[in-house]
Amino acid sequence: MKIYNSIEAFSKVKNAVITTGTFDGVHKGHRVIINQLKAIADKIDGETVLLTFFPHPRMVLYPDDNDLRLIDTIEERKELLAEAGVDHLIIHPFSKEFSRITSLDFVRNILVNQLGVHTLVIGYDHHFGRNREGSFEHLKEFAPLYGFEVEEISAQEVQQVNVSSTKVRTSLALGEINAANQFLGHPYAMSGVVVHGDKLGREIGFPTANIDIKEWYKLIPVNGVYAVKIVVDEVSFIGMLNIGNRPTIKGKDKTIEVNIFNFNTDIYNKTIKIEFYDRIRDEQKFENLNALKQQLQFDKERAIQVFS
Repeated sequence: MKIYNSIEAFSKVKNAVITTGTFDGVHKGHRVIINQLKAIADKIDGETVLLTFFPHPRMVLYPDDNDLRLIDTIEERKELLAEAGVDHLIIHPFSKEFSRITSLDFVRNILVNQLGVHTLVIGYDHHFGRNREGSFEHLKEFAPLYGFEVEEISAQEVQQVNVSSTKVRTSLALGEINAANQFLGHPYAMSGVVVHGDKLGREIGFPTANIDIKEWYKLIPVNGVYAVKIVVDEVSFIGMLNIGNRPTIKGKDKTIEVNIFNFNTDIYNKTIKIEFYDRIRDEQKFENLNALKQQLQFDKERAIQVFS
């Protein structure tokens, strides 16, 4: 997959089959659109082009609203779209100026003149342009005028998948990992740098790697203990992860700590990937460290069962 950091950086390709949107999560609903994109491109000997935006439009239009959390970082989105088989990915910087482009100018100046669209594929009820004024009805008017085809993924196809980025976010906020993974069609994941902690886990026989997530907007699942897979240098391990404030030791700041089973390698300052498979329990406060240690042994056994 070729990646372009702006619309201007893209050079026209033969029979460009294009879709556009934020594609946060690259979930099953998004895959329906991408698969349709690929099917059309195969039929007309074309190439698939996905136009997305970063920062997320809400970050730009509502800068004081810090509640937005995204399923994927932009790097994670790149990886998922490459796995989905997209040929060309354009990540255009979203700005207030860009948000004021009319639907007509978006079609004529960007899709037609700059990207050379042959066929445009959009999801059901997709809107675009200034104040989301553009719709499928507008596209049906513009298409014959500017010489391109337009296809809409039907409501029926969307409803069959029955998924949205909002549903994924809600599931993760509730700790419903199985539901989130079903919606996504792949395990929810996050990547972060291993940083130094207080090394208490080592003292009680459960050494943990403390994870620092750089991207403030990345959605972190609700506090609790999770069964996870950990990818270190492209090698996968199983383990358990705690998200929370560590009430037993009177922790205050929220931490993300992962205990990697059968692993004894120095990985400080490395970036590792965590894949979520199940939520084992809520975060709890224990009477003492021995009670915590005993519970962690139970948690480990449950995590192993998840993968057995």
